[in-house]
Amino acid sequence: MQGESLIEFNEIEVLIELKAGSAQAFALIYNHYKYRITNNLLRLLKSEELAEEVLQDLFVKIWDTRAQLDPEKSFRAYLFRIAENMVIDYYRKAARDKKVRDKLMGAGSELYSHIEETIFSKESALVLQGVIDLLPPQRKQVFTLCKLEGRSYKEVSEILGISHSTINDHLLKANKFLRQHLNGSATVTAVLITTIVSGI
Repeated sequence: MQGESLIEFNEIEVLIELKAGSAQAFALIYNHYKYRITNNLLRLLKSEELAEEVLQDLFVKIWDTRAQLDPEKSFRAYLFRIAENMVIDYYRKAARDKKVRDKLMGAGSELYSHIEETIFSKESALVLQGVIDLLPPQRKQVFTLCKLEGRSYKEVSEILGISHSTINDHLLKANKFLRQHLNGSATVTAVLITTIVSGI
């Protein structure tokens, strides 16, 4: 790996070395992803200072949990999922901590007051994916098609070969399941769930 450029490095090889504790591998991964992650954080936080803070916390977490890495799985998806969860945690902390809330307000009151619109983006669908994956297979399909892809009951009925009433039943049960697993009305997570399941 010595002298290997960011463009040429074999990510699986680098992740294996990172998992083993290589500081050089960590530096390669950090430099390869930091700009993309920062751009994503800026979209969510609208503040360079906050984005930089979360970025540093993110890579500290990656280093601290390096032994748990699976080099065969998509590291990019893993990294973005953790980053988005950290943003959610930051907003959750803001709901309890006036200093953090004031810091967010300083970054943009419009952002804070329309937090659900900012968080619920295509990238942020990953925040829920872990819980959605726990749904029974057909219920997961129905929820994904209706709520994440925005398909109509008619379309889902044709795709899956099930009735409108069955679709509605799946959505009601998925709604209840998600609320139970992502509980906390004062958190951004709850706002996100409310946004997704609205209209069921």
